[in-house]
Amino acid sequence: MEADGAAASFPLAKWRSDFSRAFQYYLDKSTPHTIGRWIGTVGVAAIYSLRVYFVQGFYIVTYGLGIYLLNLLIGFLSPLVDPEIEVSDGPALPTRGSDEFRPFVRRLPEFKFWYSITKAFCVAFVMTFFSVFDVPVFWPILLCYWVVLFFLTMKRQIVHMIKYKYVPFNIGKQVRSVEIL
Repeated sequence: MEADGAAASFPLAKWRSDFSRAFQYYLDKSTPHTIGRWIGTVGVAAIYSLRVYFVQGFYIVTYGLGIYLLNLLIGFLSPLVDPEIEVSDGPALPTRGSDEFRPFVRRLPEFKFWYSITKAFCVAFVMTFFSVFDVPVFWPILLCYWVVLFFLTMKRQIVHMIKYKYVPFNIGKQVRSVEIL
């Protein structure tokens, strides 16, 4: 009996392995195409938004999605090593003007940020096909609460960025001006 179960699960395991390998291959090929990846994610987000708009429901799913996206954004904007919490021997933010330049290392890299956002929209989209997730709520209150939460969280993050003097974005290549005598 056990041999039949193992033989029956082998094709499923092989298919899963093949699918996983192909998925990882295409994911790896998409890595250098940042703009294309984000355009695809905006497309997925637009499809999800249209689905929620036309169904006129699933606001609690959208609220949960918004909270999760806010959490991802905070991870994307935060340094790998928070100077407030721990001191590390590895790359850290310079705290004084005399400290040497160290590049900003994110807690959540851009690729993982993109992948998590895209996955979240896909999962939320699938959830809109199950009525168990369509909890009746008064959506304007959820929206107001999320906006307040967003602004308070971003204010705290910006204050942290100002206090420790870091900018989590690369605005082009840094060029030093040298005076020729």
